Amino acid sequence: MIGDYTYSEFFSILAMQGFAGLILFSVFVLMALGLAIIFGQMGVINMAHGEFMILGAYVTYLVSTLVTTYLPGLFPFYFFVAMALAFAASFSLGVFVEWALIRHLYRRPLDTLLATWGLSLVLQQLYRSIFGAREVGVTLPDWMMGSVAVSDTIEVPLNGLFVMVLTLIIAAGVYFLMYRSSWGKRVRAVVQNRVMAGAVGIDTKKVDRMTFGLGCGIAGIAGSAFTMIGSTGPTAGQLYIVDTFLVVVFGGAGSLIGTIASAFTISQAQSTMEFFLSGSMAKVLTLLTVVGILMLRPQGLFSLNIRR
Repeated sequence: MIGDYTYSEFFSILAMQGFAGLILFSVFVLMALGLAIIFGQMGVINMAHGEFMILGAYVTYLVSTLVTTYLPGLFPFYFFVAMALAFAASFSLGVFVEWALIRHLYRRPLDTLLATWGLSLVLQQLYRSIFGAREVGVTLPDWMMGSVAVSDTIEVPLNGLFVMVLTLIIAAGVYFLMYRSSWGKRVRAVVQNRVMAGAVGIDTKKVDRMTFGLGCGIAGIAGSAFTMIGSTGPTAGQLYIVDTFLVVVFGGAGSLIGTIASAFTISQAQSTMEFFLSGSMAKVLTLLTVVGILMLRPQGLFSLNIRR
C-alpha cells in the first residue's frame, strides 16, 4: 500500500498523469515553437502570442459551425481544413503586425513587450466584440471521440493522441524547415550574424517578416489543437503565455531541441506534482525549480551563439 492506494492503483494513476502531461507537453511545444522562433531570431517579446493561438481556435470554431450547417458531408474531415485556415489567418495577421508595428521596435525588447501587450488587449476586446464574452467549443468528428484502453485501468483519449501526433508532425516540419531548407539557412545566418547576412545579399527584413508570420502561424495551429482539449474564450490565451515563455527561456532561446526538452520537463513535472498537490502549488514549485536552475545556468538547457 502507498497511502490510501494499492501499488497497482498508484502506478495506474501515475501513468494517467503521465499521459495528461504528454497532452500538456503537446500544447506547450506547439505554442513554444513559434515563440522560440520569434524570440530566438528577432529578440521580440511577443506578449500577444496567446491571442494568435486563440485566433486559430476561433477560426476552427467558425469552420466547425459552417461545415455543420452547410456541408455536413464534409464534417469528418473539417478539422484538417480548419488547421490550414487557422495557420493562414494567424500567419497573415503576424505578417501585418510585423510590418505595421514590430519592424519599428527592433533592438528595443522592452518596447516590444509593451507594444505586444497592448496588442493582446486589443485582440482580446476584438474577439469579445465579435464572438462574445462566453466561451465556445467545437464539435469533434466521431473518429476523434472515445479513448484507447492501454490496460484495465488506463485509457488514453483519442483527441489527446491526435494532438500528440500533430505535435510530432509540426516539430518535424519546423526542424526540416529550419535545418534542411535554403530558407532555414538564411534564417540561421541572420540569427548568427545579421550584419554579415545582409552583406552577402540576404534580405534580412523579409526574413524577419516571414519568420514572425511563421511563428504566429504555428501558434494558430496550436489554437486549432487547443479546441480539442478546452473551450475557447477571448482571454484563454493568457492561461498559457507565462508557461510558454518559461518553456522558451528554460530551453534556451532559439533552440528547437531545448524548447522540446524544456516543454517535456515542465509539463511532466506539473502533471506529476498535481497528483500529490493542488494545481496552483504544482505550478509554484515548478516555477521555483526552473528559476533555481536558470540562476545556475542563465542560458537555459541549450544555447546558441548569436551575434547582433
